[in-house]
Amino acid sequence: QVQLVESGGGLVQPGGSLKLSCAASGFNFRSYIMTWIRRAPGKGLEWVSSIQRHNGNTYYTDSVKGRFTISRDDDKNTLYLQMNNLQPEDTAVYYCNADLSGRDYWGQGTQVTVSS
Repeated sequence: QVQLVESGGGLVQPGGSLKLSCAASGFNFRSYIMTWIRRAPGKGLEWVSSIQRHNGNTYYTDSVKGRFTISRDDDKNTLYLQMNNLQPEDTAVYYCNADLSGRDYWGQGTQVTVSS
């Protein structure tokens, strides 16, 4: 079955960095667009970034452009999100998402807290 397992979250001071990982299994990872989505405390889901299959084109929400980098390793079936210059407003649970022919799959999420 499809599984997405995020890791790499934690507590970091403003200006710090974290790298999230999402280990995927149960589907042909290299054939699908992969996405990071987050939910801040008391707020709704927010799309953060996506990466296309094959050409690896990337897309970001404006608030993270220049600070976050999405990447993928198709040989390891793993999605990444490098987050630099983290700010308190980046505090959220970060989810890995795969849209497999119209059906959404989610990981359990990983908590990122940015605080001094």
